[in-house]
Amino acid sequence: MQLYLIILTLFFSQGFSCTKNENAVISEKPFVRNQQVSKDSSANVCFEFNELNTKVRDGLISKKDAIEEIKTLVPQVRKYFFDNGGKEYSYEKWIFPVKGLGPSAIGGTNGSGYNAKGYDYFDGNRHGGHPAHDIFINDKNQDDIDDYSGEPVDILSMSSGVVVALEKEWDTKSGLRGGKYIWIYDTHTDALFYYAHNRKVTVNVGDIVKPGDKIAEMGRSGLNAYKKRSPTHLHFSFLPVKDGVVKPEDPYEDLINAKVIR
Repeated sequence: MQLYLIILTLFFSQGFSCTKNENAVISEKPFVRNQQVSKDSSANVCFEFNELNTKVRDGLISKKDAIEEIKTLVPQVRKYFFDNGGKEYSYEKWIFPVKGLGPSAIGGTNGSGYNAKGYDYFDGNRHGGHPAHDIFINDKNQDDIDDYSGEPVDILSMSSGVVVALEKEWDTKSGLRGGKYIWIYDTHTDALFYYAHNRKVTVNVGDIVKPGDKIAEMGRSGLNAYKKRSPTHLHFSFLPVKDGVVKPEDPYEDLINAKVIR
């Protein structure tokens, strides 16, 4: 009995009380868990948008359901952008999306390459029309390298925003028309910017970008872009989002007025 009392005395004198241990566990777990949940949950909305975009692309979701999901996700993407240090830039600060080139590299005449007729974002990979401007480089041997500089050509983010969808993998057996692509949501215009046919994507889902940031290198990925009849180019689109509906608008004037980075 005396030995038992001595052991109890030593136990409590060292602070090993059940109450203290429980408090220590409770005080540590919420901190670790909340820190992890906060980090993951804030970026999760971008991954959710990427998953939704892939389902739309592959025809695995109805237009109605996709619209409802976009209506839910966009406000969360906006919050993520600002919570993670995103800064909006007005049109005057926008950058031409191909480094070293300017409006003269845009295909067609005075923007004639843009044709939104028959296009519906929710048709995914089966869409019609060409609601985009193609911006070309000199690449006679079609090796993704600029003939003048002897180097790959950087694709730059035109606006600020957050990367909400992308595809980094593509091979010549794929029927994916956009190839290696990037979707960036811009809070200033409440719109999506689409950059397609890249040889290499250098950003990740959830990345915050500003005008002029490198996001990719120009390439020939994509079902039709890979074919010899197609000169090497960037496929560039601008699609405002309103009430969950994604509908293209012609960005030609913005391209004309954008600052060129040499």
